[in-house]
Amino acid sequence: MYGSRTATPGAFEARLAACVLVATATLLAGCERGSSGGPQESTDGPSGCPAVQARAQATVARAEKTDIPWNGPTSGPAAVPGKTIVYVAQTMTNPGVAGAANGVRQAAQVIGWDVRVIDGAGTPTGIQAAMSEAVALKPSGIVIGGFDPDATSRQVARADAAGIPLIGWHAVAAPGPSRRPELFTNVTTDVEDVAGISARWIISTSNGHAGVVLITDASIPFARNKSDLIRKELATCPGVRLLAYENIPIPDASSRTPREIASLLSRFRSRWTHSVAINDLYFADAAPAFRAAGEEGSGPPFNIGAGDGDPSAFQRINSGQYQAATVPEPLSLQGWQIVDEFNRAFSGRPASGYTAPVHIATADNSAGDTTWDPSGYREAYRRIWGR
Repeated sequence: MYGSRTATPGAFEARLAACVLVATATLLAGCERGSSGGPQESTDGPSGCPAVQARAQATVARAEKTDIPWNGPTSGPAAVPGKTIVYVAQTMTNPGVAGAANGVRQAAQVIGWDVRVIDGAGTPTGIQAAMSEAVALKPSGIVIGGFDPDATSRQVARADAAGIPLIGWHAVAAPGPSRRPELFTNVTTDVEDVAGISARWIISTSNGHAGVVLITDASIPFARNKSDLIRKELATCPGVRLLAYENIPIPDASSRTPREIASLLSRFRSRWTHSVAINDLYFADAAPAFRAAGEEGSGPPFNIGAGDGDPSAFQRINSGQYQAATVPEPLSLQGWQIVDEFNRAFSGRPASGYTAPVHIATADNSAGDTTWDPSGYREAYRRIWGR
């Protein structure tokens, strides 16, 4: 996995030689940070949770596989002509929201529909205004892109009264149809799988000894639930300590993240070995602070994004620049799935029930990639739609 990702072998050997002179209980605190090799190169001796770590390693190994055959729908209604979709985005500065929107555009072009994207700009007022505009346009369907439908309950009620089907992308905690709020379906990977694999990656690669910073946006119920699940899974290993739980709203990430990272580095120093964030974009904003503090791009801390997997995250991972892994959403696929689900709704058919599998992208399995999607979905949906 990561044994070959040693950025500075000489520095690591020197550090290791110095560390062996220190008692085992003070190894992590006594060794200077910034010159270590990959995440699995732990000098902390036996695992802090052998059974938990063994299970984590097995799960991570499965999630790192890239040769995943298409296991989504292969049948469904033919394309319904002449439809118009409005995609209401929480904020198009969120790479996941934007990536799914781009997937919707691509699929709509194939199926022959029109798409309009309205940006909510990441504020409650902006999102409500965007939803009001979407309903007023009287489209065939509306996508709730990355925000809580309850925050726009009046607009949701008006859409329901007008017979406009709603499909969520990361709108509620679970994939599939929702009754409260009323969604034809919600397109997302399983949040429990994403949260679990992110935490298990830390447990696995740290040999069960880690000091973790967790970054979330507690204003988004989906994100808050994900971070709570991550925290719960990390707690299954006694050797993993949660150092800090940082609440940074995504719209404020570019201004707040660098300051918070600088403060955390000052507080925790070498105790901070790993980070996990509910969205990759935090590490784009964290990089300048890590760089200014003299931290090496290859870690520690070893950073994993528990969601989205936008192109910049893959670039950071493949170049060893302040991110070691991501649990990417198959954003393009999810955009195509949204269009297919609308086609099922327009045809009077139930939702497909499909949920994309969870995946971990690292420098070892994503070299040259900028996104991740299971193979074969475009061909499958084209065949279904007769396109």
